[in-house]
Amino acid sequence: MTTEEKLAQLYGLWAGASADGAEVAPHQHDMDAPPTLTELLPYGLGQLTRPFGTVPVDPALGALSLMRTQERIAAAHRFGVPAMAHDECLAGFAAWGATTYPVPLSWGASFDPDLVREMAGAIGRDMRSVGLHQGLAPVLDVVRDARWGRVEETIGEDPYLIGTVATAYVRGLESAGVVATLKHFAGYSASRGGRNLAPVGMGARELADVVLPPFEMAVREGGVRSVMSAYNDIDGVPCAADERLLTELLRDTWGFEGTVVADYFGIAFLRTLHGVAGDWAQAATAALTAGVDVELPTVKTFGQPLRDAIADGRLPREAVDRAVRRVLTQKAGLGLLDPEWSARPTALAGADLDSPERLRGTVTLDSPAHRDIARRLAERSVILLRNDGTLPLAGPARIALIGPQAESATAVLGCYSFPVHVGPQHPGVPVGIELPTLREALAAEFPESEIVTVAATGIDGPVPSEGFAAAVRAARAADVVVVALGDRAGLFGRGTSGEGCDAETLDLPGAQGPLLDAVLDAVRGTGTRVVVTLLSGRPYVLGRAVTEAGAIVQAFFPGQEGTPAVAGVLSGRINPSGRLPVSVPRLPGAQPSTYLAAPLARASDVSSIDPTPAFGFGHGLTYTSFTWSELATGEPLPPTDGAAELSFTVTNTGGRAGAEVVQLYLHDPVASVVQPVQRLIGYVRIPLEAGERARVTVTVPADLASFTGRDGRRTVEPGALELRLAASSTDVRLTAALTLTGPVRYVDHTRALHATFAVRTPPDVP
Repeated sequence: MTTEEKLAQLYGLWAGASADGAEVAPHQHDMDAPPTLTELLPYGLGQLTRPFGTVPVDPALGALSLMRTQERIAAAHRFGVPAMAHDECLAGFAAWGATTYPVPLSWGASFDPDLVREMAGAIGRDMRSVGLHQGLAPVLDVVRDARWGRVEETIGEDPYLIGTVATAYVRGLESAGVVATLKHFAGYSASRGGRNLAPVGMGARELADVVLPPFEMAVREGGVRSVMSAYNDIDGVPCAADERLLTELLRDTWGFEGTVVADYFGIAFLRTLHGVAGDWAQAATAALTAGVDVELPTVKTFGQPLRDAIADGRLPREAVDRAVRRVLTQKAGLGLLDPEWSARPTALAGADLDSPERLRGTVTLDSPAHRDIARRLAERSVILLRNDGTLPLAGPARIALIGPQAESATAVLGCYSFPVHVGPQHPGVPVGIELPTLREALAAEFPESEIVTVAATGIDGPVPSEGFAAAVRAARAADVVVVALGDRAGLFGRGTSGEGCDAETLDLPGAQGPLLDAVLDAVRGTGTRVVVTLLSGRPYVLGRAVTEAGAIVQAFFPGQEGTPAVAGVLSGRINPSGRLPVSVPRLPGAQPSTYLAAPLARASDVSSIDPTPAFGFGHGLTYTSFTWSELATGEPLPPTDGAAELSFTVTNTGGRAGAEVVQLYLHDPVASVVQPVQRLIGYVRIPLEAGERARVTVTVPADLASFTGRDGRRTVEPGALELRLAASSTDVRLTAALTLTGPVRYVDHTRALHATFAVRTPPDVP
């Protein structure tokens, strides 16, 4: 291959992105218009960017268009090499008419990796069927500050939960033949002030013990084939130009063999935002040398600037050859270099391609089977935060549904869902999927109830000039009040949650807080019950509702099946089993905070700020009850290269079936470096019928007690530990004390990552 042909494999083309629409990528309109496909041929092309996720297109016609483009690329290239085609798939395939699943924060709330893997497999099969090869998901960023707008895209605030759920997603997507992409590598969510695309200041230990473990797990166990470099710098070194991160750690230590792709325009940002490159060639050289293989979304620096860098000796040809080898190896693995390769996707098998209009409507991306997965995941991710007995509701005669989320069809969607990400630029195009509002879902769930709806305020608008008089009247006349609050997903300030929609505080947006207080005041002393529902992308301070509302139900953008899931929880048709993947704050100004707090980060007598959450990580109630008993421990003095074993019984002592989520936390009271008071090291969902019990045995390798020591090595130290079996980070049920014995032990990337759970139910339980 000539130099031009090699470089062509290292960049993408975003031919469908319009400069007339609103931005869907950072600084999109600051960049030059991309070249045409004709200009790039016959050298070839590495990637086609978002053929389905840029404008609304009928799936069958989109597949045909992509097929024709691929045929053109291959025919013009002297080696016949087609492009890889990628799209977004964070909350489902981001295409018009595709099933919209719950956002990743709801995946975390489900504590159900198997269901997440099933969802990802369905997403991947749809993508592959229309000709796509790569999906830009999952997000493995660890929430460090809930003000950050992209919290909805994350799986939560705990590295172990994120790692297990994200790895399941990777396995599902990859099982369908679609390349999964880990992002954003690394530290993007730890920005100062919770701001998007902002500097990150963290120590090497926080990076190693909090930020990197989810990526390490997905690389080691998920079979992932691509990683996306992050926009941010860490202590002054941009990730897209960090050879220690992208090559020494990712490849040389962890053994990653796939491709590293740049986040959109991220290589150009080395010059325009970071100021570590004086020209485009210097930016391209820095990125390629560090280990970035592909420039996305479209060619900017890896074209002529990279040719110039090679010509004047700034970049050795070997660096280009290394990246090209990785790209072509990946294409070969996808069958794109096979002699019998065909651009015709399976969705068009047997179709009459000479009559394109006849194809319209023949390919569905929202099948009943997919909606069933979306429904199950939505139902398992709804979290009952508080309940004084108000729920489940028993057919109230009159329901007052008050708040801005009452009749918003898109209240359940995150910013990377197609209707939110692209839809607003095409207001005349139908949304393409069914999106029942909360009012419609409640009407279906409570057909005998009269429902009076009052929006009262917008998501982020001010208190209306007339106040909340209509809402107060409706509340006082109702048997039960359902307050519908939350976020509007959007991009770059067009929403209250989403990329570029960072929050100054964790107060509810706009006038929603005052509205909630007005409703609570209106029904005080009347006996009318208040149920607060939240359809949001991040946790918010709920003020008086934490103690005064009858019930609080949290759903993190639960997708197109989300409002029926919330309504089902309110009626009792669904027994809630979701758990918080992020803490719900008690005060709006206590950020950044996380349950992974060292002792000095907790409440104290020497600070006037109390970061104690209203509801802690892992919290979630249910309509049944569980008792934990009969704790038995094995060897109390296991060696530092051994394992501890404990067993206990969980019994459903309530009157209906339900699922308990057993969470295992490690407490290390004395260590050579400061440790969080506790951290999650394992969990398991246990469904039990009423009266049923299960015997649970847990084996915990000593490796799980490892941390990064003062010398930078991962260390297992001898000494006392506590294994806490808990219903949440704030609800410990059983504690097993043990002492690791023997010498200090050093472990590496081959260490054990998981505790193993064995669950036995009758007739196996003695």
